[in-house]
Amino acid sequence: MADSRTPDTRTRLLEAAAGLLAARPGEDLSMRAVCEAAGVKMPTLHHFFGTKDGLLEALAALGVDRLMAGVPPHADQDPLQGIRELWDAHVAFGVANPGFYALMYGQPVPGSLDPAEDRPTRALTELARQADRQGRLVVGVEQAVAQVMAASIGVTLRQIVLDAPDPELSASAREATIAAVAGDAAEVVHGGTPSEASRLLAALPEVPEGFTPAEAALLRQWLKAL
Repeated sequence: MADSRTPDTRTRLLEAAAGLLAARPGEDLSMRAVCEAAGVKMPTLHHFFGTKDGLLEALAALGVDRLMAGVPPHADQDPLQGIRELWDAHVAFGVANPGFYALMYGQPVPGSLDPAEDRPTRALTELARQADRQGRLVVGVEQAVAQVMAASIGVTLRQIVLDAPDPELSASAREATIAAVAGDAAEVVHGGTPSEASRLLAALPEVPEGFTPAEAALLRQWLKAL
């Protein structure tokens, strides 16, 4: 008999569980149903995941992988535009995958989320740090990250609960949140296209060669005004 305890079997179990989540969003996930869908016995599921909590943690990690796969690369990009694109990918994933999203963000356990270990939060934090280095935040990095995450999760869960996508609500809440953390700097990007001043600001080193710190700060101020 073939060994059912192979990595392929683990993948099959996860895909079976993902399929049940998609088919029955918000419902309790039955380990027995997962085994039946994957064509394995219960001991095999326990071998790979231990308990039901272990399976749910693995599913949440799979959901994060799928969410992040929808985020455009933002290397050398305007960080505020990167935050916009991360927000849009986050909301789009949740609306398209309500079962996964409810598992990831809709069933909170106090103290269970470590922002340092959460990939979407880490990606957002790096973008916020870039914006902060450019002098474009009016709040601290942690506060900016918290506001963006809280608002994007709330907007996504509302659309899931109502079972009604609302792109206008998402865009309005996104821009209001970015304005709250970036102030006037949020206007540097218009219609999703970075201005020339925005691109220069994004690429500007902390102190460009040949500039004094005071001159660099003045140049950054001029670019922000433009």
